[in-house]
Amino acid sequence: MALTIVILRLLVCILAFPMFLLNFLGLWNWICKKWFPHFMQRFTVIYNEQMASKKRELFSNLQDFVGPSGKLSLLEVGCGTGANFKFYPPGCRVTCVDPNPNFEKFLIKSVAENRHLQLERFVVAAGEHMPQVADGSVDVVVCTLVLCSVESQERLLQEVRRVLRPGGAFYFLEHVAAESSTWIYFWQQILHPSWYLLFDGCHLTRESWKALERAGFSELKLQHFCAPLSWELVRPHICGYAIK
Repeated sequence: MALTIVILRLLVCILAFPMFLLNFLGLWNWICKKWFPHFMQRFTVIYNEQMASKKRELFSNLQDFVGPSGKLSLLEVGCGTGANFKFYPPGCRVTCVDPNPNFEKFLIKSVAENRHLQLERFVVAAGEHMPQVADGSVDVVVCTLVLCSVESQERLLQEVRRVLRPGGAFYFLEHVAAESSTWIYFWQQILHPSWYLLFDGCHLTRESWKALERAGFSELKLQHFCAPLSWELVRPHICGYAIK
């Protein structure tokens, strides 16, 4: 089986040779950073349609974590195009962090379409290093479809715990590796190298729940489920929230 995976992976990489060549020449990252926000704008419309009920369920108790100010202070890491905005409660104050500055114009559009919340600021930074966000300064951190692509899940979760106030919560919704005995996992392994480049560093085979279990939160509510998505490769999902 391992040999089959290596051979099929090589064939896929040969088909994707132009992309790998551009990456070798140092051009692919620039192209991807420009192209990826446009892809995500279209993808998140479809994703939200198919995952709307799960997102409403996940974010239904956000108000339980409102801090002393009386308004929910929320930090979204890897905010992308602002696809989660419509699921946040009225009066929510949102700070957005993303390493790709090309998402900003899409965020502005999303804010205009979601007048029920207030965008505090957009910070260009990686989730693993957010010095612009003060210690213990937010009630809730949200991270959706991000743990798959960060360089270090451990460092990101350390930063999440740093910026959360005591008793604050971290919400997550992520695609993950399928069970190792399934055909989905077989194809995830084959397509991973090309997928990683094509989708801006996204890992198909990450077991993100393990990093969450090790992160040191006082309480973790985590659910594995099969998402009702068109792309079978990303149907294995986890969601839930953790309390500092």
